Amino acid sequence: MQGVDPAWLPDGAFRPIGTRRTLIRGSGPLVDTVHGEVAQACARFAGSVSREASPGPCDLLLELTGTDGGDGGEAFTFERGGGRTTVTASGGPGLLYGLFHVVRLGEAAFQGSHERSTHRPEVALRMLDHWDNVAVHPVMGQVERGYAGGSLFWADGRARGELLGRVRAYGRLLAACGINAVAVNNVNVHAAEAHLLTDRIGEVADIAGALRPYGIRTHLSVTFAAPMVLGGLATADPLDEAVRAWWAEATARVYGAIPDFGGYVVKADSEGQPGPFAYGRSHADGANMLAAALTAADSGSATRSGGTVHWRAFVYDHRQDWRDRTTDRARAAYDHFVPLDGEFAANVVLQVKHGPMDFQVREPVSPLIGAMPRTRLAVEMQATQEYTGQQRHVCWLGPMWSEVLRFRPGGPEEGGFVSELARGGLVAVSNVGDDPFWTGHPLAQANLYTFGRLAWQPDADPGRILDEWIGLTFEAAAVAGVRAVLDGSWRTYEKYTAPLGVGWMVQPGHHYGPSVDGYEYSPWGTYHFADRDGIGVDRSAATGTGYAGQYAKPWAEVYESPTSCPDELLLFFHHVSYDHVLRSGKTVIQHIYDTHFEGVEEVEAAQREWQGLAGLVDPARHARVAERYEEQLRSAREWRDQINSYFLRKSGVPDAHGRRIY
Repeated sequence: MQGVDPAWLPDGAFRPIGTRRTLIRGSGPLVDTVHGEVAQACARFAGSVSREASPGPCDLLLELTGTDGGDGGEAFTFERGGGRTTVTASGGPGLLYGLFHVVRLGEAAFQGSHERSTHRPEVALRMLDHWDNVAVHPVMGQVERGYAGGSLFWADGRARGELLGRVRAYGRLLAACGINAVAVNNVNVHAAEAHLLTDRIGEVADIAGALRPYGIRTHLSVTFAAPMVLGGLATADPLDEAVRAWWAEATARVYGAIPDFGGYVVKADSEGQPGPFAYGRSHADGANMLAAALTAADSGSATRSGGTVHWRAFVYDHRQDWRDRTTDRARAAYDHFVPLDGEFAANVVLQVKHGPMDFQVREPVSPLIGAMPRTRLAVEMQATQEYTGQQRHVCWLGPMWSEVLRFRPGGPEEGGFVSELARGGLVAVSNVGDDPFWTGHPLAQANLYTFGRLAWQPDADPGRILDEWIGLTFEAAAVAGVRAVLDGSWRTYEKYTAPLGVGWMVQPGHHYGPSVDGYEYSPWGTYHFADRDGIGVDRSAATGTGYAGQYAKPWAEVYESPTSCPDELLLFFHHVSYDHVLRSGKTVIQHIYDTHFEGVEEVEAAQREWQGLAGLVDPARHARVAERYEEQLRSAREWRDQINSYFLRKSGVPDAHGRRIY
């Protein structure tokens, strides 16, 4: 697409297909998409493609078998023998994913022999939530927590019809990494966005039409107060028959415009958003009312596979008294929702953030994920780097997400992994905007790609996925250098920001840059409790807020004591003295000093590595990353100096190495 970075689908990635003879068998909209992809590649590289029958042999056979595998048609098989590479699938989505599998393999797909292998997603729903506003919000802008320009979908208070071609290109990128669902507007639904449900549903339908050719189902964030805001009712009580009828009628109209509509995303009774609490009702009452509307609108149609309510579990007291140490934001989701286990309808998914707070650079896995066996849960992550450098810093999050997905909530050796318990899907807040590089920082594309591939196969090695993305996106001469600056960048960011899991310490509001006490006396429940003697939050069951006791017994015992708690989470679970000795043999205060100096040194080394790639990377891409490294280094130094100076002044303990601290 002219003027837009090709990301992980450059023309060259299709050369191995485009130089060969391809036969496509099958019919349907997604088979047409597959044909279009191959035809474009062949036109560019002088290969050939035919449909249904071919007078001669072919190098690549892409065949729709029509045999339902019970997987939504997303699985595919791949094999090579007798000089031919073959991909078969039971449904159009599988054939499309199979094509992109061949693209990822490159020339290797056409060399030697490959035994027949079956590929299917481990997670059925792999979704991106866009926090995009239709109208520019006076505080949050066009995209809330967005760092990649404006919205792909909305501008000047309307759908960006002239950019639907780019929306289609976006769907193509998403399909190539395995994502199959998108919510197109902010979970904080303001006045303009509310109307997308009713009189502006046609604009959503246009977006859905641009995404559909790549197997992407469209979801919509709605306000719980819609019957009042849009319907003129006096109440939004989920048990009121008029309210239920209004939602049923509105939802039927949505399906009339978007037959394959995915469902609703709802943020209710959270950070000021309306919800069922106003009527003395529970979250289950509210979610089930919407689920019934989706079920009624969805019934009787052979073309629909069911609409889902994604009810977010991000519910806590955002007007907390900082003096009150008994109230703990980390406990809130568990306390609110565990008593409701088993009360949600079958087409309700409780969408739970992977950690108990808010996408900090280090958090424990939320205990809620292992505590609701009778409820479908989706685990929510954040590709947009709200608290990890806002796409001005290199911070590849693959290792963090992999740790979360491989965590066993039942205990280190007990029960299923998070990825297995996420029966409702995996969701990430998108990091994409209308920036020419999609994600603002070109290297932040790696986070989007990695999320999609981990959602498809949660036990995959994130390092292998990183190599896959680099190999598709960069020329061979740059591969080693690009990997060097990305691998380890999450831990580098952790080193120069908030230490040992305590989190926050950011500028209030926009959340960029250091402010150690920025949220310390706020109502948001985001405290570190540093004083002259120590730092950290006591969340033990014995003497603290009791949060550690929300985990299954094996983990509760690990987190309960500072001696058994992992060092990287020590200050999340415990208030300890500055001279507390970590497993490394260092004291907490010396660890703080050392890691902040090390983090800056690692950014300096990464910047030098990137500078050395000049001439090996597309000039525009290289220049954008070089510019971002200047800001990352400036910011990392500011983090180092503010954190170290703060704790030197608090503790009075000097750096053992005599380095300059202000």
